[in-house]
Amino acid sequence: MSRLIVKPAKRFDIAIDTIAPDKSISHRCAIFSLLSDKPSRVRNFLRAEDTLNTLSIVEKLGAKVDDEGEVITVTPPASINEPAAILDCGNSGTAMRLFMGFLASRPGFFVLFGDKYLAARPMRRVADPLRSIGAKIDGREEGNLAPIAIRGVEHLDGFDYVSPIASAQVKSAMILAALNADTPSKYREPHLSRDHSERMLKGMGADIDVAKDGTITITPMQGPLQPLDITVPADPSSAFFFAVAAAIVPGSRVVLKGLSLNPTRIEAYRVLERMGANVEFVLHEDKYEPIGDIVVTHAPLHGVTVEENIAWLIDELPALAIAMAAAEGESRVKNAKELRVKESDRIRSVVDNLRRCAIEVEEFEDGYAITGGRFKKAVIDSHGDHRIAMSFAIAGLVSGMEIEDTDCIRTSFPNFTQLLARIGEVENGD
Repeated sequence: MSRLIVKPAKRFDIAIDTIAPDKSISHRCAIFSLLSDKPSRVRNFLRAEDTLNTLSIVEKLGAKVDDEGEVITVTPPASINEPAAILDCGNSGTAMRLFMGFLASRPGFFVLFGDKYLAARPMRRVADPLRSIGAKIDGREEGNLAPIAIRGVEHLDGFDYVSPIASAQVKSAMILAALNADTPSKYREPHLSRDHSERMLKGMGADIDVAKDGTITITPMQGPLQPLDITVPADPSSAFFFAVAAAIVPGSRVVLKGLSLNPTRIEAYRVLERMGANVEFVLHEDKYEPIGDIVVTHAPLHGVTVEENIAWLIDELPALAIAMAAAEGESRVKNAKELRVKESDRIRSVVDNLRRCAIEVEEFEDGYAITGGRFKKAVIDSHGDHRIAMSFAIAGLVSGMEIEDTDCIRTSFPNFTQLLARIGEVENGD
């Protein structure tokens, strides 16, 4: 089990143009390519364990994948293969949940599995609504835990589904199922979650309408969709670690280049701006996704309450907790119970590790309250969660930190440690 030792850093002023490509969009590029009958071309695909696992699953389902370095070309099969082996999703809940929606209406038998952390994550939130429209899905705890077995059917029923949670993964799974349903479907969620699937599928020609009240109407495909021809933007969730670094290291500035500026992906930057950091958004292009740069400059931070648009910043909350712990006054996170079913129970992981760092924090069922203070160097337990590991590595830039079980970082951000080393001294250990 690897560990990462981070030493305190001095002020920095850097531009970063090698942020990891967007993980969510990379997963979707691989899966959505199966909806066409022509080759899809994907530039800047994320080469991390999770997304490469998704690409491998696409191959096992019959696609031909040509990796030319700059461009990955995915040629879909005439029909989906029934694989002889299990489909390994690694650590990715996105892959498992989206494949559940896609495979539920494809004839064949499929088994989805992953690592020990993914095997503990809840899947009934996808399995139950899919089974209600005719999908045949099973697994441990009545389909709640992997391995997930799917007996695909030719067509599913159209639906009018109101989700109890705002989740891009649940929504995407249901949209994929609806595209191969017998009749049009409607999907509603309590708040708008990240909308990459809707944007990308509409760009491929899918008949998906999003009403002003948020109701999504999906008309079944009448034939194959158009192939993708896309450059994956840099991941604003990954870049956010370095936004926090600039915000908490006095005198610092960072220019984060080529990011998705999708409004559902930059909410954490808006919160950082509310806390007092100087944040600038510079739009360069807008095709499948708005893309541009984000500039973050240090300024004194103050406490803030975060309780709205939680689905838009759920992945960034651990890093945002580091900014809150460095701010003056109290900060609160509410309505974020979804954090408890991520790669780890991120509420508990954040609370326990902040306490190790001598930060005062109170835990609630749906969030926490953090009183800003001075970080103390500590040994951090990542719980195998890449976002916990990277968040506390950023905290190490002000106090020094030792993070255990950091192999998980490679699942989403392979060059994180290299970029961190541009700011401060970093050591890898066993």
